[in-house]
Amino acid sequence: MRFVVAILLLAFAPPASAQEMVTIFAATSLKNALDDVDATFTKETGIKTTASYEASSALAKQIEAGAPADVFISADLRWMDYASERRLIKPDTRFNLLGNKLVLIAPQESKLDHVDIGRGFDIAKLAGDGRIAVADVKAVPAGLYAKAALEKLGAWTAAEPKLAQAENVRATLAFVARGETPIGIVYETDAKIEPKVKIVGVFPDDSYPPVTYPVAATATAKDSAARFLNFLHTSTAKAIFERYGFSYLVKPNS
Repeated sequence: MRFVVAILLLAFAPPASAQEMVTIFAATSLKNALDDVDATFTKETGIKTTASYEASSALAKQIEAGAPADVFISADLRWMDYASERRLIKPDTRFNLLGNKLVLIAPQESKLDHVDIGRGFDIAKLAGDGRIAVADVKAVPAGLYAKAALEKLGAWTAAEPKLAQAENVRATLAFVARGETPIGIVYETDAKIEPKVKIVGVFPDDSYPPVTYPVAATATAKDSAARFLNFLHTSTAKAIFERYGFSYLVKPNS
């Protein structure tokens, strides 16, 4: 009788992969690398993932409005702090996962080649009659970093009227890739995945706050989120992120 009951329970029990799902809200700049991480995680654990990519500011507001996310990965500390202050995340699960760099890009066919970026850097003159693609400088991390760098270098006042602001860093990248703007400011990892653009300059590290990607489980996260966060600590995840050009900020546990 027990054997029959066991068979029936197995017959009607959904497979583990159908039972478990991790929903990840992540900064747009992570898409290519995190898609690979997610696929590898699912292959190794049987737990499915679904990812929503957008500017960190938009994602934080969506979580605040009740969007069903299990994991939040921001492109800066500000929006993770925002989520923490509103008790939208589990603070004991938070850690800084990745780092990145800010670069100046131009279309691949541009005559611009090597640009020295330093104090007195005149980005407005460099843009000529065109505009400068950046992410929203009031809310989106890539835009906030860009504004900080331009202010530190003394280029902000001249640059501000020429800005073409986008909703996220990948939209910024697209402006330049399509030739709609002659230059743009994005993360190094974004430039590396788009063959239609080239890096023409690198912003000094001391001209903007370190680009940092914190991650945490949300306050409403399912148990499977813990396994995903653990996977982010593995050598496998480290290798994937580094292949895309991110710096890996944690010590792998396996």
